[in-house]
Amino acid sequence: MIDWEAFDKLIVVRKMKDVIGKWWNIQLNFTDPKGYLRGVPDGKFFNPLNEVCKKVVQREDGFKRCIFTARNATIDAINRTSSRIFKDHIGLSAISLPVRFDNNFLGCVYADGFIIADGAQETISLIKKNVSMMYPEIDQDWLDKYLTDFPTLKQDDIDYLVELIEVVTEEMINVTRNLAEQTQQVSNLTNELTGRYSFHHMVGKSNVMQDIYKLLDKVSATDSTILISGDNGTGKELIAKALHYNSLRKEKTFVTQNCSAFNDNLLDSELFGHVKGAFTGATRDKKGLFEMAHGGTLFLDEVGDTSPAMQVKLLRVLQEGTFLPVGGTQVKKVDVRMIAATNKNLRELIDTGQFREDLYYRLNVIHIHVPSLKERREDIPLLIDHFLKHYAAKSNKPIHTIPTEVMEYLMNFEWPGNVRELENEIERLCVLSENTEISKEILSPKIFGETSSGNIAGTTGPTTPAISTPPGVVRKLKDALEEVERQLIKEGLERTNFNKSKLARELGISRAGLIMKVEKYELDKRQQNQ
Repeated sequence: MIDWEAFDKLIVVRKMKDVIGKWWNIQLNFTDPKGYLRGVPDGKFFNPLNEVCKKVVQREDGFKRCIFTARNATIDAINRTSSRIFKDHIGLSAISLPVRFDNNFLGCVYADGFIIADGAQETISLIKKNVSMMYPEIDQDWLDKYLTDFPTLKQDDIDYLVELIEVVTEEMINVTRNLAEQTQQVSNLTNELTGRYSFHHMVGKSNVMQDIYKLLDKVSATDSTILISGDNGTGKELIAKALHYNSLRKEKTFVTQNCSAFNDNLLDSELFGHVKGAFTGATRDKKGLFEMAHGGTLFLDEVGDTSPAMQVKLLRVLQEGTFLPVGGTQVKKVDVRMIAATNKNLRELIDTGQFREDLYYRLNVIHIHVPSLKERREDIPLLIDHFLKHYAAKSNKPIHTIPTEVMEYLMNFEWPGNVRELENEIERLCVLSENTEISKEILSPKIFGETSSGNIAGTTGPTTPAISTPPGVVRKLKDALEEVERQLIKEGLERTNFNKSKLARELGISRAGLIMKVEKYELDKRQQNQ
């Protein structure tokens, strides 16, 4: 769609309208796709350049007839690409030219109010007759005086006029194309930010993740300090970014710093900055991250690793919004929303004197605990699908598929590195796989070993059945373990009357993982009844 107000201000368009008006006394007009004249809001403005047309449009019925002519010209232009000459309701000639962008009809440009030189006298007689019949109140002597003022165009003039109109339409198309490209760039950037960091698009449908989404919904628009806890690789920084980009501070800077990455002196300079000469190598003043994040959000990861001295400085910033750069004497004030994260139990650190209790309460205004992956196993297939699509798009290759057996191993691995470890494994599988279907043979060895032993060690309920092996018969460990696993699941299904949710809880695995195992060992109730 054309921004008509912006378009009408373009120098090229204004120049063309001026040239055409001065040379031939012809007015350029524009219609939208529905045939409505642009620049005629509420029917109040219409600017013909000849006196007869001015007199006609001053009448309500005359104005309506001119509008009707414009709409007919637009309808006529919808299914064509070239210019066409037509006549208005009193007999004057006009040229219409359709405007198209990406095969979309945007409207029409037309130049009206002229007479073709060939047959000019007959045309003037027809115009006089039509005006006298339609508008008898117009004085005939006055009409005779101004009929000769109509511009008369030869074919060369018409051809040149068409060329000038084409310049105008090309400019319209260029402006529309540039606007569309800019809009797309903005849309792509917005989608990148909101799609990646918006908590509404986080991957996870488990109950525990739904609870987090609800909490994020409530606190994202506030300035409350937030403490995010959770194991490494659970996505604490992702939640911090989601909070920032869904807050009122989203137009400002999001700054992140891992507190365990520096020793105390370096972290002090990194967070609060320093002045020239504060220490060896400080050759100039340096802004700290707090100052850089002014108006925005500062995310401090691994805040549990800070020293008691650093904790005092953080407490001051949280309480008063002020800090002193290293080596400085002038206190600085900032407006920063603080989000902190830790993989440690801060309550235990408080008990051992390693973390200040007052700082803990300042940080822990809102507490968000991010569950480990083993606490939300039902999200694993969703995450796997997400990562498969991501790496397929990144490598411009088809999306890999995960067979049931491979999915079973992935579902039941403990994932000590959580989502980050799962993503790394999926990337590894996509790189190593020679086919679109991922084979279990390329799974990391740790997943094979952990899956088998983990399933046994993590089960609860009846005692594990003994495996009797005849003397002299060598059995593979994997086969023996699968036999035990099958027996446990079979007995559990019979005991719970095939209540898979209950049995999955007893066995310490996800319901989805149990269903795949039931299919694998052909223990489905329907199959048993056949």
